Amino acid sequence: MEICISDGVVSPYRASEGLPMTHSAIRARTIASHLSPDCRRAGAKVVHNLDTGYTGIRFEPKWSPGPVVLEIPTDSHEPYRLIQEFIEPDERGRTEREILHFPNVYKPSGVALMTRDALKSRGLLSAK
Repeated sequence: MEICISDGVVSPYRASEGLPMTHSAIRARTIASHLSPDCRRAGAKVVHNLDTGYTGIRFEPKWSPGPVVLEIPTDSHEPYRLIQEFIEPDERGRTEREILHFPNVYKPSGVALMTRDALKSRGLLSAK
């Protein structure tokens, strides 16, 4: 399932609307197809955030104060970023926190594995 965020509203893409076919969107779908079942249980969805201008894979872990997003780079020189978005700004006024970043040199299966390991090592994936 893919979702779109526009004007602060989260809505699902419908098949009749046509899914985005950008390079980032195709890469996000490919990585999502390699995700492990525990990542899928964490609510993994491909997201196209028009407000902040990224395409990524969004996870909704139960043990997190907000969603965790793997941002897909738009340029081959940009790194992948795994960030935690906060529902409300924290005491410093930040709306997100970078958990991990890694270079854009890995195959989709490697990116999926690194994402899973980062989420699991931080206790964001369920044990079941």
